[in-house]
Amino acid sequence: MPLLKRAAPFDDCDWLFELKYDGYRSLAIVEHGRAQSLSRNGHPFASFSALAESIPDSLPNVRAVIDGEICSLDRRGRPQFKNLLFGRGNPPCFFAFDLLTCDGKDLRTERLLDRKQELRRLLARIPADSRLKYTDHVDGSGKALFQRVCELDLEGIVAKQKSAPYVTEGESTALGSRF
Repeated sequence: MPLLKRAAPFDDCDWLFELKYDGYRSLAIVEHGRAQSLSRNGHPFASFSALAESIPDSLPNVRAVIDGEICSLDRRGRPQFKNLLFGRGNPPCFFAFDLLTCDGKDLRTERLLDRKQELRRLLARIPADSRLKYTDHVDGSGKALFQRVCELDLEGIVAKQKSAPYVTEGESTALGSRF
């Protein structure tokens, strides 16, 4: 999984902006009615096996590799790393922000915006109470999103080039701004 560089918030129509969740980066491997959650180092997240086991319920008959973040939300719906770390609060959720493969098709060379559209399509039919969530984005307006994130006392934002392929080694084109 790519590394994140830091930058000041900016506006640019060639970029999209997402919330930065305060959790564990993870890949969800979904296949044959089973799922596994892997750390950024490729190790299974044994402590989140119940979360991984819940994902195929939302995606029956799907084979996919989904990039995302494991987070626990507080009562107000804000990510709380301490709750995740100590197993408190709401059950953890998997916030999906990229789709690397789907039903045998490797999407990593496709544009990010196309991968996110395919991910949105894939997750559109899941139940609202699923622990698998789509991470939406804002087109071009990083400064406004960052200001709102600061007002809500959230972690920060991530800026990603819309045309970027998925990068598995080396540095990513993604930029992060933290509050």
